[in-house]
Amino acid sequence: MYEILFEKAMKLRQDTFTAFVEHGEPHLGGSFSMIEMLIALYEEVMQEEDKFILSKAHASFPLCLLLKEKGYDLRLATHLELNPENGIHCTTGSLGHGLPIGVGMAMARKMQKKPGKVYVMVSDGECQEGTTWESLLIGAKHKLDNLVVLVDYNGIQALTTLEEGLPLDNLDAKFKAFNWDSREVLDGHSFEELIPVLREGCVEGKPRVVIAHTTKGKGIQTFENDPAWHARKIKGEQLEIGKRALGLA
Repeated sequence: MYEILFEKAMKLRQDTFTAFVEHGEPHLGGSFSMIEMLIALYEEVMQEEDKFILSKAHASFPLCLLLKEKGYDLRLATHLELNPENGIHCTTGSLGHGLPIGVGMAMARKMQKKPGKVYVMVSDGECQEGTTWESLLIGAKHKLDNLVVLVDYNGIQALTTLEEGLPLDNLDAKFKAFNWDSREVLDGHSFEELIPVLREGCVEGKPRVVIAHTTKGKGIQTFENDPAWHARKIKGEQLEIGKRALGLA
């Protein structure tokens, strides 16, 4: 049923890998963990009046490549700068900034009675930021049922695992305690699981969060679940390993 989407996800991984090599860019791990979510949103879920914010903007290459494929004119950049005409609705880079801005956008739309949802993708490590929890309180207070947050829950941040750094156990329960409608997707790389959840209408009066359990570095088994690939550049033998895994050899 989703064969075309799987093909698009593979192509986006291949294009992202190639761009990483050409530009000397790191951040493969977190870029590869969110690719299915990007494809699901842009190919099956989001409508013309919707907006998307990539708060975990260190993983911006696949988003930029996806938007370029759709005809937008923007350059590849590690951190994104505001460019609404080309699909970038928020300047992001420092973690913890995208969600507060998304809350403001959703609130403005409510006040102006404008249609459309605001989607914000955050990392699991970003959920350790105080601004994230402040934003959750504000979103619930103002009943922003036009706001959807996606958490890329790959269990790894920067140089270590969440468990070793600052655990985020029972994240679903935490969001519900803040009066959000929370959903968990156990395989964030499965379109069969992702798309039905993302298509669900929001509960009236509640913002929604989708916690997608993913694999950091998904698609290159040798790189998967290794904290080093949060910010390691591809070179030497790793280049050939990645090419073979992605069918680029």
